[in-house]
Amino acid sequence: MKALHVTICGIVQGVWFRANTREQAQRLGVSGWVRNTPDGAVEAHVQGDDDAVDSLLAWCRQGPPGARVDKIKAIEVGPEEDIQGFRILY
Repeated sequence: MKALHVTICGIVQGVWFRANTREQAQRLGVSGWVRNTPDGAVEAHVQGDDDAVDSLLAWCRQGPPGARVDKIKAIEVGPEEDIQGFRILY
């Protein structure tokens, strides 16, 4: 199992980035969460099968239509035991 804390910077708020990330994660079977940050970025915790997490990270580098990803930072972290499914945090 792989777990990452991801920060995505650029034009990533107001373009359905969180909802599309959740859809992609559910399609890939990845668990975790995604949320907007006060500084205009999007932050996520993603965990699951190595290949699935890598696929979601690759998708995050592009994002949905209307997004412009300028920078992405992914740090490997320990998995969160109590996470089930993928949700948007507010």
